[in-house]
Amino acid sequence: QVHVVESGGGWVQPGGSLRLSCAASRLIFSLYTIGWHRQAPGKQRELVAFISSTGTTGYENSEKGRFTVSRDNAQNTVYLQMSSLKPEDTAVYYCAVGYEVDNIDYWGQGTQVTVSS
Repeated sequence: QVHVVESGGGWVQPGGSLRLSCAASRLIFSLYTIGWHRQAPGKQRELVAFISSTGTTGYENSEKGRFTVSRDNAQNTVYLQMSSLKPEDTAVYYCAVGYEVDNIDYWGQGTQVTVSS
């Protein structure tokens, strides 16, 4: 059974940084596209960033320049480096695994990110 686990969430002040990690096991990790999604209270889940099996990355407009997604296939891990965090970045962040960014096979359980003073 595939296992997807996010980590690295927590509380941070506005302007601060966090690095999220997504580790997956029991699959050929390098073949998959990994997406980071987030869901704020009362809002729909939205795509934040993704990285394809070939290393192509994509970001939603508000995250460009502030978030960086990267992968380490040897560690079966994808990272989301977040900087200049804003209160509106507060959400549960989920890792999604699939062959395409919009064709998701597996979800992690999510990690909470809270940005407040």
